[in-house]
Amino acid sequence: MKLDVNVLRYLSKDDFRVLTAVEMGMRNHEIVPVELIDRIASLRHGGTYKVLKNLLKHKLLHHDSSKYDGFRLTYLGYDFLAIKTLVNRGVFSSVGRQIGVGKESDIFEVANEEGEIMAMKLHRLGRTSFRAVKSKRDYLKHRSSFSWLYLSRLAALKEFAFMKALQEHGFPVPNAVDCNRHCVIMSLVQGYPLVQVKELQNTNTIFEKIIGIIVRLAEHGLIHCDFNEFNIMIDDDEKITIIDFPQMVSVSHRNAEMYFDRDVECIIKFFSKRFNLSFEADAGESDSDSDAESDSIKPRFSSIKKASGFLDKELSASGFSRKEQADIEKFTLEKIPGSDDEEIEEEEEEDEGEIQNFDSLCSLTNDEDQVKACGNSGDVEEEDQQQLSEGKQPVKSDQVKDDDDDDDDDDDGELAERLAKQRRRAIQAARAGRKSNNGSRNAYKDKGAKSSHNSKIQKQQMASSHW
Repeated sequence: MKLDVNVLRYLSKDDFRVLTAVEMGMRNHEIVPVELIDRIASLRHGGTYKVLKNLLKHKLLHHDSSKYDGFRLTYLGYDFLAIKTLVNRGVFSSVGRQIGVGKESDIFEVANEEGEIMAMKLHRLGRTSFRAVKSKRDYLKHRSSFSWLYLSRLAALKEFAFMKALQEHGFPVPNAVDCNRHCVIMSLVQGYPLVQVKELQNTNTIFEKIIGIIVRLAEHGLIHCDFNEFNIMIDDDEKITIIDFPQMVSVSHRNAEMYFDRDVECIIKFFSKRFNLSFEADAGESDSDSDAESDSIKPRFSSIKKASGFLDKELSASGFSRKEQADIEKFTLEKIPGSDDEEIEEEEEEDEGEIQNFDSLCSLTNDEDQVKACGNSGDVEEEDQQQLSEGKQPVKSDQVKDDDDDDDDDDDGELAERLAKQRRRAIQAARAGRKSNNGSRNAYKDKGAKSSHNSKIQKQQMASSHW
């Protein structure tokens, strides 16, 4: 849908009030009923239907009467709400030409009152060219239902957060200015996509810089996941800028290694085809030299040390769970030999050993069949020696304990038999009660009929015996 900002000149406050009412109603309605729109907008002099008709004429709303009479926002209406908010904030004052079209966004030029030109990116998820958003992006997370407008808003917020954080850590990214709904305002990159460049003055240097950016991102805990020639901008001075960040994931993601290798392979494949850059080692070099050179050209995910920061934790990147956050907080500080931490740990281990010894002593004193005090141990040994001199075998405390355990087992067996008998009796009584309750509703009538029938038979027998 083409963005025609000239319509903004002819929209009144009531029009934007009704648009906002429809947006609020879409939080829990796919199609917002007209009565709810009228109640939320609450225009002073009424006229909600007239405003809806005007918005429908400019294709800012879509009318649906299949189940009930209602409306929903279109992407154009959502664009107008975002642009109106940003203009009121003073972020920009005019909208220019369209400079880019992607599978999930449109990019326009905007300018502020000082004449500074910036880029406005409008996320448009749900196009026919890219509808597998739920399986290829993590915007929904644990949610099952969604709308394309809501997903576009989530994508814009995620991209703005990543761009802001990467800029603070010195990465070559555009300057993030502001964000509202599905719209992101950023600085305009003066350059060209790498896919449009045919020649480079320093091909090897540019290649090493790009691979270095991939490795540096991984060291900060992030993987781009779409690092290719379409998302790399380069200017006349061969300065590199990275764009497009909504799909970034954490290095803790289950497919992190696959995404990392894919980004590296995309760059190697492009430079080998476009600039005829060779990445094979010479035949005269040794195996160790060739392996070292291949590692420098094609970095391995396992060899990257995440020691520069935790941007995936700060930004809650996809794949970074609470468990991994707790593990990182536990093992971030490395132990230094001879430090105070080790002394504290040694003292804790000594305390734990003393506690264990105390627990063992308590277990000995709490045993009824063993000696209650340490002072009585000598008397026990003397009794054992006397029994040996008399030719008797001393009785150990373990044997006494075993005998007591056998007696306890016998008592437990008798108790179990009694409980089993009581259980059987209860089951039989319950079954008997069920049988008695399974009679028909006219049980009393049936009993009366049977008793009257028996009395008639007795009378007939008495009469026959009399005759």
